[in-house]
Amino acid sequence: MAHIKVNAIGDACPIPVVKATKALTEMKEAGTLEVQVDNEIAIQNLTRLADGKGLKSRSEKLGDKLFSITMEVADPVFANSGDVSCHVDARGDYVVAIGSDCMGSGADDLGRTLMKGFIYAVSQLETLPKAILFYNGGAKVTVEGSVSIEDLKSMEAQGVEILTCGTCLNFYGLTDKLAVGSVTNMYAIVEKLAGAGKVIKP
Repeated sequence: MAHIKVNAIGDACPIPVVKATKALTEMKEAGTLEVQVDNEIAIQNLTRLADGKGLKSRSEKLGDKLFSITMEVADPVFANSGDVSCHVDARGDYVVAIGSDCMGSGADDLGRTLMKGFIYAVSQLETLPKAILFYNGGAKVTVEGSVSIEDLKSMEAQGVEILTCGTCLNFYGLTDKLAVGSVTNMYAIVEKLAGAGKVIKP
């Protein structure tokens, strides 16, 4: 029987859920998954995660601002299925459109650093976008090796649609390298832009 322990102390929603889901995905045998957090909201979200996957769970308070939830995993394959989400929908009526892996013009190295900072800043907003669209050089931001993958996965876990132009991925030879979100087409991109209350383009 495996016993996996995950430290999510100090992590804000949805990071504890993301970490727990990743740990469940990596479990190869039956056992338990214990996640330690420092707030009751995280316990509620993790309990919802367990319930959604059909796992028995129990939580306890270990100390001041220290909580633990343990999930019983009888069938790792079954436990690995399902979506990652938090109970709060923090999305607003706006869309972010990213057409390059660089922000601004001038030095590309600086531009890539700025784009990483921009995406991180978006992920920290109180109100997240409905969707983030990636096209042309922006397709490079959602593939393996991108420094922004974890920030994008965090937003995706909170309901933000991460959509990358399929034609663009194909053009750059990155079709098989997509690491977050899903592939889309130009018609869908236009629909998202047209239906947004506001569009932000870095």
